Amino acid sequence: MPCVRILIAEDMHMIRGALVALLELEPDFQVVASLDRGDTIVQAALASPPDVAIIDIDLPGLDGLTAAADLRDQLPSCRTLILTSLGRPGTLRRALSAQVTGFLLKDAPPQQLAAAVRSVAAGRRVIDPQLALSAWDSPQNPLSPRELEVLRLAARGADAAEIAGCLFLSKGTVLNYLTAIVAKLGARNRIDAIRISEEAGWIP
Repeated sequence: MPCVRILIAEDMHMIRGALVALLELEPDFQVVASLDRGDTIVQAALASPPDVAIIDIDLPGLDGLTAAADLRDQLPSCRTLILTSLGRPGTLRRALSAQVTGFLLKDAPPQQLAAAVRSVAAGRRVIDPQLALSAWDSPQNPLSPRELEVLRLAARGADAAEIAGCLFLSKGTVLNYLTAIVAKLGARNRIDAIRISEEAGWIP
């Protein structure tokens, strides 16, 4: 029986330990790396290449979707299965844009996780059907990639001057972006725009 080599990236130690123990009960699985940060995924995968990387969407250092995209660029043979506790349609859309192979909720039954790993390893896409249906019915993200960058930094507490410095823009341009974002989302203000986008899963 061919062995599926697995990398796990999950910042909560108890959950990560449970995942490792659960997956290693399967006779055809081998966990080759267990990590708690997103910015260590590529290095670990290059050192001990996995067939499947199971990545939590919310990781310190680098978020799971960005790490998955970097991993795809550096190690195309490795397929990714994203885990999340939040089944937001916008989050699924971002995962599909990052070309992940699978997207699974953390409260899925253990046997579903094992089946998902085998399907992803075989090159099949795995997505929770109810979540896929919700994503199909939900409104599209009206913000441009640059507006999302601005809003993501604002959500982390950066003011207009700091955002301008990070994105090599003028402060006036950033303020214009923030005004446009609030208008596009029908929000009351910047804080409301952040809330709307986070609840939709458009920004992590």
